[in-house]
Amino acid sequence: MAEEVVASEELPYKRVQAIAWVLVLGALAPMLDATMANIAINHLATDFKSGVDLIQWVITGYVLAMAVAVPFSGWLIDRFNGKTIYIAGELIFLLGSLGSAMAPNLNWLIGARLLQGFGSGIVIPLLTTLLMTMAGKNAGKLMSTVGLPMVLGPILGPVIGAVIIQNWSWRYIFWVNIPVVIIAVIIIMKMLPSFPARNKAAKLDFIGVGLLASASSFIMYGVTQAAKAADIFNHDTLLYGGVGFGLLALYVIWALVRKTKAVMPLNLFKHKSFAASSIGLLLGGLMINGPMLILPLYLQNGRNMSVIAAGLTLIPQGIGMLIARPMIGKLIDQIGARYVTLVSLVFTVVGTIPFAYFDSKTSMVWIAAALLVRGIGVGGVFMPLMTDAYTGLEKDQIAQATIGTRITQNIGGSFGSAILATVMANSLLNSTTDFKVKLAKGVYHVSQTDMPSFMKQMAAGFQMDAYHTAFWVSIVVTFVTVIPAMFLTNKSKKQATK
Repeated sequence: MAEEVVASEELPYKRVQAIAWVLVLGALAPMLDATMANIAINHLATDFKSGVDLIQWVITGYVLAMAVAVPFSGWLIDRFNGKTIYIAGELIFLLGSLGSAMAPNLNWLIGARLLQGFGSGIVIPLLTTLLMTMAGKNAGKLMSTVGLPMVLGPILGPVIGAVIIQNWSWRYIFWVNIPVVIIAVIIIMKMLPSFPARNKAAKLDFIGVGLLASASSFIMYGVTQAAKAADIFNHDTLLYGGVGFGLLALYVIWALVRKTKAVMPLNLFKHKSFAASSIGLLLGGLMINGPMLILPLYLQNGRNMSVIAAGLTLIPQGIGMLIARPMIGKLIDQIGARYVTLVSLVFTVVGTIPFAYFDSKTSMVWIAAALLVRGIGVGGVFMPLMTDAYTGLEKDQIAQATIGTRITQNIGGSFGSAILATVMANSLLNSTTDFKVKLAKGVYHVSQTDMPSFMKQMAAGFQMDAYHTAFWVSIVVTFVTVIPAMFLTNKSKKQATK
C-alpha cells in the first residue's frame, strides 16, 4: 500500500527532504534538456539542410508546448494522484526524447519536441506544487532543493550540450535523456509516496485552460519573433502579442464570472505576497534569463572563446548559485522573503555592473569573480519569490498559484531574452550606421593598408558596446524589481513585535 503524504508537521523533516530530492531527480532531465538543445541549432540546420527560421521551431515549439501544459497541471493534481501524474509527465517527456533522438526529418523532430515540452510542462510545475503541499514551515529549505535543477540547467546544459556535439552527434543530446529518465522513474515508483487526489470530482475549466494556454503561447511566440527580428515593435510581435494580451483580458473576464472555479482564480491576487511574487518573477525573468543568454555570446563573440570554453567560464556563476542555495532557504524560513530578495538583488547588481565595462582584454580572474558574485545574487532572487507566492494560501490554492507563477516566469524569461537581443541588435545597427556615415565623410584618416584592421577593430568595439548596453538594461530592471520585493513577507518584523 502506497504511503500517503501528510502535513509536514506529521512527517520528519528528513523524510520530507528525501521526497523533495526524488522529485528534483525527476525534473533534472527536462531542466537540462531545455538548455542543451539550444546549443545544437546550427548543427540541426546543417543536417536537415534547412534555414535557421524553421529550425528555431525546435526550440520555440518546446517552449510553447510547456506553456500549453502548465494550466492543465492544476486540474490534474486535483483530479488524480500526484505520483501518477508525475510519472505520466516523465513518460511523455521520455517518449518525446526518444522521438527526437530518432527523428528522420525536421517535421518529426519538431513534433517530438512538442511532446517533450508538454511532458516538461507537467513535471516542472508539479514539482513545485507537490513540494509546497508538504512544505509547512520548511518552505524556504524545500524551495532551495527545488532550486538545484534550476541552477544546474542553465549552467551545465550548454556545457554538456557542447561536449556532446563536439564529440558525437546532436542526437545524443536526446539519447542521454533516456537512461536518466528511466532511472528517475524507477526511483520515483519505489520511493515517492502517494499524493492522493484532493477532489476526484473536479471538473476541468476547459475555457479557462484554453484561454490561459492560448494567451501565454501567443505572447511567448510574439516575443520570439521580436528576438528574431531584433525589433520589439515588428509586425509579428505586435500581432501575436496583441492577440495574446487580448486573450488574457478575456480570461480575466471569465475568471471574474467563474470566481473560485476558474483554473487560476483572481482572488489569489488579493494575497499581497502572491501579487508581489508574480510581478517579481516576471521582472526576474527579464533580469536573469536575458543576461544568461548574452553572457555566453559575450564570451564567444567578444572574447573569441569556443563553446566549451565559454561554458566552463560560466561555472563560477553556478558555484555562486550553489553557495547561496542552502543559506537562502534557511533565511527565508527565519526572516521572510523581503530582505533575502533585496540583499540578493544587491549582489546581482554588484556582479552585473562589471560586465557593462569589461572588454576583450579584461582578466579572466575579474570575470570569474564577477560571475561568482552574480551567481550568489541570482541564486537568492527566484527562491524567495517562488516561496513567498504561497504564503497565506490554503492547500487547495497551491496548484492554482503554481499555474500563475509558472506562466509569469515563462513569459518574463522569454521577454528577457528577446528584449536584450533586440537592445544589442539596435545598438550594433546604430553604431555601424553612424560609423559608415562618418567614414563616407572622411572623418577617419586611415590609410588603405590599415583600413581592414581598422574596420575589424571598430566592429569589435561596436559589438562590445552592444553587450554593455544590454547589461545596463538588465541592471535597470534589477533596480525596478526592488519595488515588488518591498511587499514580500517580513518575518523579522513579526518576531520583533512578539
